[in-house]
Amino acid sequence: MTDITFMPAVALANALRRRDLSAREVTLAFLERIEQVNPDINAVNTLVAEQALEHADAADEVAASGVELPPLHGMPMLHKDTHATAGIRTTSGSPLLRDNVPAEDDLVIARLHAAGVISVGKTNTPEFAAGSHTFNPVFGHTHNPYDVTRSAGGSSGGAAAALATGMTALADGSDMGGSLRNPASFCNVVGMRPSPGRVPQAPDAFAQFTLATSGPMARSVDDTALLLSVMAGPDLQAPTSLDTPGANFRSAQPIEPTQLRVAVAADFGGLLPVEPDVVAAITASGALFESLGARVSAAMPDLRDANDVFLTRRAWQFAAGFGPLVDAHPDQVKDTIHWNVARGRALSADDLARAVIAGGQLYRRVVEFFTEYDVLLVPAAQVLPFDGALEYPMHINEQPMHTYLEWMRACSDITATGTPAISVPAGFSTSGLPIGVQMVAAPRADAYLLSIAKLFESATNHAQRRPPMLGG
Repeated sequence: MTDITFMPAVALANALRRRDLSAREVTLAFLERIEQVNPDINAVNTLVAEQALEHADAADEVAASGVELPPLHGMPMLHKDTHATAGIRTTSGSPLLRDNVPAEDDLVIARLHAAGVISVGKTNTPEFAAGSHTFNPVFGHTHNPYDVTRSAGGSSGGAAAALATGMTALADGSDMGGSLRNPASFCNVVGMRPSPGRVPQAPDAFAQFTLATSGPMARSVDDTALLLSVMAGPDLQAPTSLDTPGANFRSAQPIEPTQLRVAVAADFGGLLPVEPDVVAAITASGALFESLGARVSAAMPDLRDANDVFLTRRAWQFAAGFGPLVDAHPDQVKDTIHWNVARGRALSADDLARAVIAGGQLYRRVVEFFTEYDVLLVPAAQVLPFDGALEYPMHINEQPMHTYLEWMRACSDITATGTPAISVPAGFSTSGLPIGVQMVAAPRADAYLLSIAKLFESATNHAQRRPPMLGG
């Protein structure tokens, strides 16, 4: 019998709409899987099983009435614990919000509900989503399904671990400096950071100046495209939202590999330290494209100032967003957020202006780069999943990492460019740990990026390898 919890989300959605499976049957299957594996993984921190089953029954009644059904009708789903969910606890991993139950959904959650999603619970995240390692003082650590002593990444680490273990078929997340891409790499799933404005965010205090975006995670590129299609699309609540309808992303279209121009930079052109197993996987990814007939070259855009642009804008945003919280509750906010706020408050108007100007120059250089190449292949994480007892990797190839952000530059430098990026399973280390390749395309080329990622995925079997705890 087919394992419902590992069915492709596209197939599961079709089965629900055809009434081959009932929403109750599917919801029960996911609830049973959560009960089975979550005690070992700690990816799900809030569960609303009774409510989910009530909503599943209501969905089955609607399906029986014969009306036209939305694309994700009856689909159970877990949401990142930073996204406000009406009537469901939303903590952001903070003791200050331990009992917070929002009255309204965030826009992205409202869109999922409109598409037919049934909310089952929330996935774990670092405190206020700060960092690419999922642990917090409210719910503790989320463990990597491929080795429970290792990090699941972050900040959407709970989402990635839940996908890898069949606790959800789709997951939403968010990404400022790698929070969709890094955990996807660590957990052998797909995580996409869309172009800024592709998935509108509301409410958002920094809507016209934020580095963060919401985005989709899934176990395949097709499933990721399906989820993006209901998350994306314009909304006047978000002033920078893009006009392309979400339905345009519903499936990744076939492309001709011989027309592709692929740039490969396994260590960012020597800019960043990268562990050898990761370098090998990115290099092999380029070789695979070459075997398909693509033109592959060693090349890297000029990311001069990308790190400074990211760190400056991030610090300013943290100071503005979390400064009042730090002032009011200094003992209940973690040290790294204190550090970020202090950095932001030390910035001058000239510092911020320089970062904005440098960001514009960076954007123009990247646009020029993508007139010569269609996709850039780089690491989604510079390291393998690391010891979960650490706060962050202290060294990469013996080079010290001085802050909890420094080891994330493979993603955060790309964030600063304003391009869409996706992490796709690219293989495993000699010790059996997942490695993702980060594919980057020109600004707003999200659909084309999905097609390239699908081509790569179809030529490999990396995503089919399940965690050892599920029998490999």
